[in-house]
Amino acid sequence: MAKWTASDLPDLTGRTAVVTGATSGIGLITARELARAGARVVLAVRDPDKGDRAVRDMPGNTEVRQLDVADLTSVRSFARAWTGDIDILVNNAGIMEVPLAYTADGFESQAATNYFGPFALTNLLLSHVTDRVITVSSQLHRRGRVRLDDLNWRQRRYNPTAAYCDSKLDVTVFALELDRRLAASGSRVRSLLAHPGIASTNLTAHVGGGRAILYKALGSVLNDAERGALPTLFAAVSDIPGGSYVGPDGFGGIKGFPTIGKTSRAARDMDVAHALWDNTVQLTGAGEQLPAAPGTLHDR
Repeated sequence: MAKWTASDLPDLTGRTAVVTGATSGIGLITARELARAGARVVLAVRDPDKGDRAVRDMPGNTEVRQLDVADLTSVRSFARAWTGDIDILVNNAGIMEVPLAYTADGFESQAATNYFGPFALTNLLLSHVTDRVITVSSQLHRRGRVRLDDLNWRQRRYNPTAAYCDSKLDVTVFALELDRRLAASGSRVRSLLAHPGIASTNLTAHVGGGRAILYKALGSVLNDAERGALPTLFAAVSDIPGGSYVGPDGFGGIKGFPTIGKTSRAARDMDVAHALWDNTVQLTGAGEQLPAAPGTLHDR
């Protein structure tokens, strides 16, 4: 069977995509390829100047808008200013293993960027979304825990790796719960997950010590950014079930071409998903308009 690549993207003329964190790495490539296929692509980025530089070399119909997903004020401003349909919303922006810091909203910075921001942005834009939401996860969600009593590292000694893994599990739980709630509401919008495997991008810029050396040493066996973007692009255009988890088809999901895999069991815990959603509504003020799907049994 032929491997799926960006050359398999269909004609996207007339469709609108919003890609967060699109000034570099996987987000930049995702935006570029969607635009190349004919979509109108809005790069929702923290630094508009970097966004303007990014679109200079992009084909097609592109636009840059300011958005800092780690800042709820910025998220709300972006959502309020939006008019028209969004066919494809890509929650791509993320940070990894940064030193402890808290945002103006009181969120730990990795939780804010990787989870709370995407949760709020998606829910605030949901009335505009016509087709699908794609959330970029990570295989490291398998090492995370949902800490309902301490989502923002106020009670524990901060560990940057654990904080990253936890935030990626939180956003994976969210994306699956979002799909269940959309289906229960009768919406035709799908929530999908994509992960790049382990890709050589600037996301790992803050990784230090032995892991930094390991990433450099293993560069030849990791996905480059071009191939790391393929799962997101595949999820953006393929007719696959809501809740699908798309990633590389190679050993351990580290490298390869897009295929549908499976999240961790913890990510599919519906009781935890309901509790996490409710907690996040209280913390962000977004998401209460979409009620939970019936049933609270764990997905076994």
